[in-house]
Order: sequence, then C-alpha cells, then structure tokens
Amino acid sequence: MPTNRFAQLAAAGTLAVLAAAPARAQVRLPRLVSNGMVLQREAPVRIWGWAKAGEAVSVAFQGKTYRTTASPAGQWQVQLPALKAGGPYEMTIDASNHLVLKDILVGDVWFCAGQSNMELPMRRVRDKYPQEVATANNPRIRQFDVPMRYAFNGPKADVTGGSWVALTPETVLGFSAVGYFFAKEINAKYQVPVGLIKVAVGGSPAEAWLSADALKQFPKYEQQAAPYRDSAAVVGIQQRERAAVGDWYKRLHQADQGEAPGQPKWSSPSYDASAWPTMPVPGYWADQTPLGMVNGVLWFRKEVEVPAAMAEKPGRLELGTLVDADSTYINGQLVGTTAYQYPPRKYDFGPGVLKAGKNVIMVRLISNGGRGGFTREKTYQLTAGGQALDLRGPWQYKLGGTMTPTPGTTTFQYQPGGLYNGLVAPALPYAIKGVLWYQGESNVGHPADYYALTSSLVTDWRAHFQRPDLPFLYVQLANINAVKKEPGESNQALVRDAQRRLLALPRTGMAVISDVGEWNDIHPLDKQTVGHRLALAAEKVAYGDPKVVASGPLYQTMKTTGKQVTLTFAGVGSGLEAKGGGPLGGFTVAGADHKFVPAQARIEGNKVIVWSDQVPAPVAVRYAWADNPEGANLYNKEGLPASTFRTDDF
Repeated sequence: MPTNRFAQLAAAGTLAVLAAAPARAQVRLPRLVSNGMVLQREAPVRIWGWAKAGEAVSVAFQGKTYRTTASPAGQWQVQLPALKAGGPYEMTIDASNHLVLKDILVGDVWFCAGQSNMELPMRRVRDKYPQEVATANNPRIRQFDVPMRYAFNGPKADVTGGSWVALTPETVLGFSAVGYFFAKEINAKYQVPVGLIKVAVGGSPAEAWLSADALKQFPKYEQQAAPYRDSAAVVGIQQRERAAVGDWYKRLHQADQGEAPGQPKWSSPSYDASAWPTMPVPGYWADQTPLGMVNGVLWFRKEVEVPAAMAEKPGRLELGTLVDADSTYINGQLVGTTAYQYPPRKYDFGPGVLKAGKNVIMVRLISNGGRGGFTREKTYQLTAGGQALDLRGPWQYKLGGTMTPTPGTTTFQYQPGGLYNGLVAPALPYAIKGVLWYQGESNVGHPADYYALTSSLVTDWRAHFQRPDLPFLYVQLANINAVKKEPGESNQALVRDAQRRLLALPRTGMAVISDVGEWNDIHPLDKQTVGHRLALAAEKVAYGDPKVVASGPLYQTMKTTGKQVTLTFAGVGSGLEAKGGGPLGGFTVAGADHKFVPAQARIEGNKVIVWSDQVPAPVAVRYAWADNPEGANLYNKEGLPASTFRTDDF
C-alpha cells in the first residue's frame, strides 16, 4: 500500500488529470485548505495543492516559511511542524500568484462519517433543543459539510464543494446534531477549537466506505462494484431510471381523480366529500381499510373547528411522518410538501390561512410501495395563537389512483467503494484527531459480515490516513421497532454485537444508545445523549484520561455452576445497578438445545448471576437480544447502559 498519498493518487491518474490544464498554472488549493479552516494541533500538518510543474511554492504561517517545488505532475505539499492550539491566524501561499487564507484556528479536527444519523442536522431537532439553537454562538467550533459524491474509477483528489462555517444560531441548523453536541463538550472541556469534517451519507452501507485495497478481502462486494467502473454505463442507467420514474409520476398524475382536469379539485375546501369513508389516524390503510396493500395516491381529509383565538394567526401543522410523499393543504392552500417518508412533517404557515369555524385539512399521500399511511405514536396537531388541536382520530379518505410500485433505481452512492473514493480519499492529507462513525442500519439486512467489514474499514482508514493509532469512535445501533415479548433472533442485535466486538481493536470507543431510540423512527431525536457518550469515549481513547468512565458494562467472561451462570464485565465504573430499581431484566439463557428463554438475574458485586428454572444446564446467555430490548436495565452507577452481547455463536 503506498505510503505517499500523492504517489497513490498519481497512480490512479486523478491528480495528473486535475493538474493538466496549462491555462491554470497558478497555485491551487484543495477546498478543505481554505478560509476559516481548523488545523490539527500537536501533530504534523500537511498543506498541499497543485501548480505548474517545477513551480516554486512557499507557504508562510506563524512567522515561518516552508518551501517546495511542484512535481512533474503538478502536485506539491509542505509539512508544518506540530502546532499549539490557538488562532485566528493567517497563511499565505506564494507561487506565480499570491493567496491569503484568513481566520485559521488550530485545535482538534474530527472526521464525521457514516449514514443519516450522523448526517442529520440540528434543523431536524431544533424543536427538541430550542435553547441550544438560540445560544449556539461559538466561533471556535466549525464544520465543513462535504457534498455527497461517489466515484468508481479511483480516488478523487478534491471534494466538490463546501466551506468552513463557524457556529452561530443561524449556521448551527446545518451542523450534524451528533457532531455539534460532541464538539460542544470537547471544546468546553479542553478549551481548544474543534473542527468537524462531515462526510456522512444517508442510507450508506459500510462497504461503500472501503477502499479498493480493502475490498479485495470481500470478492462479493468487489464484483458488485465492477460494473460501475464503466462511466458510460452508469450514465445510461441513470438516464433510463430517471425516465422510468418520471413516467411513473406522469401516469400517477394522470390516474389521480383528485386532480382530474375539468373536475372539482379534491384539495378545494368546498369539495363535497360527505360520501367518503373514514379511517383512524395515525395508522396504515392496509390495516384499517378495505383497500389493502394498494399503492398510488390517496387523499385524506379532516374537518376541524378552529376557535377565534387561533384564526388569522400564523401556525404550524404537524403530521408525524408519512409514508411516503405528501402534499398538504389547509383550506385549499398548499402549506407543505415532502418527497419521502423520513422527515417529520412540520409545516409552518402564515396568518390568513386559518379562519374561525370549519377548516379543512387535506393530505395528498403518495405510496411508492409497501404500506402507506401515518406513522403511529407521532404528533398530529394544529397549533396557532398558543392553542393546539389534536388531529388524531377519524379522517375521511378516498383512493385517487392505483399504481404498481415505483420502478426501482440504482443507489450508486451505496455501491462498494464509491464513497471512499469520492469523500474519504480527498481528505486523507488533512491531519485529523480522530473519526466519529455512526453507521450500521443499512447493514442490518446482512449482518453476518458486518464485523469483518467494519474492522477492515478501521484498519483501512488508519493505513490511508497514515495513522495506525488513529482514534476511531463509533455509535452502536439504537433500539427500534415494536417490542417483542418472546426471545427470538434479531439482526439488529447481531449488528450491535458485532459493534461491541469491534472494541477488541486498539484505540476504539463505542457509545451505547439502546436506551435513546424510538420504536417508530430510525432517526431518534435524542442526539445530545449520543454526542455526550461519544465525547466520553473521546476523553478516554483520544485524550488519554484514565479516570473517565467512558462505557457502560461490557461482557467479558462467563462461568457456569449448576444452573447458574456468572458473568463478569468491564466498564463497571463505580458499580453495577439495575436502572430504575426492581429486578434486573433483559437476560435470556439457553441449554444444549439452543432454545433461549427469559432468565432471572441479580447483581453480586461487579458480577451478574443469571439462571432459569427451565434450563438446568445452561450453555449460553444473551442480553438485550432484540431489535427493541425493552426491560434491559443493566447500567453502571455512572448512568451508562450495558451493551447488547451474546456468549454463544449459534
């Protein structure tokens, strides 16, 4: 594996291509090296770019000048010595042109990667944390939000856009919520600037983040990626799929009786819907109407009596989350539209929309496939003038048009290696403190290889960042889905257990969040707890504080005596406890038949004793082994939950 980053990229041809335009012979910089950047403290720092072959380049910073000459391929770099935290500073780069970079800080830089729970911005949780948003004013916390990009023909040399943005009440809305809460704690504790490089991509599986070197260990994924190296074929696929989806929506619109030309629009408040049947909301029409698993477009209508105190006032319509896409009207006025199922529907509207007396809310809901409807146990209300109307209960509905499921499309950004080449490779020369990784949901469908993928990813990134000791901190999957009363298999638990085993790699840390999830939402809102637990892991792993209790109980060993199993744990802190008092829950036990049954458990000192009268000769124990392990209440006295684990490999 190349040890010189520029040799590696030159071998792939990328830098040579980027430096090949003779009309642009002036020195150029990667986008990460720009105004407002945060440089890593107490470590060698590379500054790099492109210039005319053989051109002399000088970089001046903190009173010292560093000189180099551009290579025949037009690449150059200088290395600054370890820097102390501080700033702001200026940097000048001189060749045939003169560049000045301003407002540079020196502190700790964290590489924030993974999928949508790392990507999720503070904008999505602003209602949960209004005070955080209002007071987020710290120029020493900054984020560089890298636009999504995938590539299959080798690593790219630069990102496609982005800039360093300092934290203010306005800009915080675009910050990764997990990253923000993490950075806030690190900045407060160590009093150093914190920079976040956010490269997360919603829905991305682990294999998309592996380099070509790492993918060689996984022939299945390497073969999966091979067709996408043909750029012309990729363009052809994209064009055909866009046309097919566009045709689907065109036919949907033509089939929708609610918008039929020459007919009264169903969105009109004067439309006579008295004959429409009703369905309880929230819920799914496959369960609650004779329609069954129909896809296409359904219209939902709700009449509400608005008191005079709410009339003519600005307000908000909240409709939980809807499956899949909606356009929503109040009294015939469009107040909001969302193209897919996950974002919460929080539609703000101005004065003049609501009137005293009868008002009509109409939702045009498109189901692209599967079960369409209104997600249960979410907020459904209309607020204005300090009052709220509950919108749960019967809604009228009518099928506008039936369609087959939307044609499938290729998620190119999820294909093996694509995100490594497009997002990780361009950042490799940039010095960082460590990695924050929140990913795994998209690998739940094939959990058997998750440990191999993520352990390879850690090793792979450390090799390419040229940091064998690079701290790698990650988030274990949250609890999700409906609670099941009987023990059973769980892909979610398999992934969580693979994440637990990843701690065997040096300089890794894990934030357990099986107590902060939401059964009906893959994007739980409590990102503050996630950021806090990642910060604890950083204090121990990256900052070397041996006094920090950074983890809840982590399974170590088991010993069987008769029908009892004695378990030992690391991460006990100042002691084990059953959170909330009462009996210890979440344990199951199995004998030689491999059939797990609920077990009793008690704490004895720093150990846990597990047994069941149904299993006279136990051979294995599992804890929190479910998608949503309700009742799993083993914690340490520092308030950190135990990780999911199993002692078997059945």
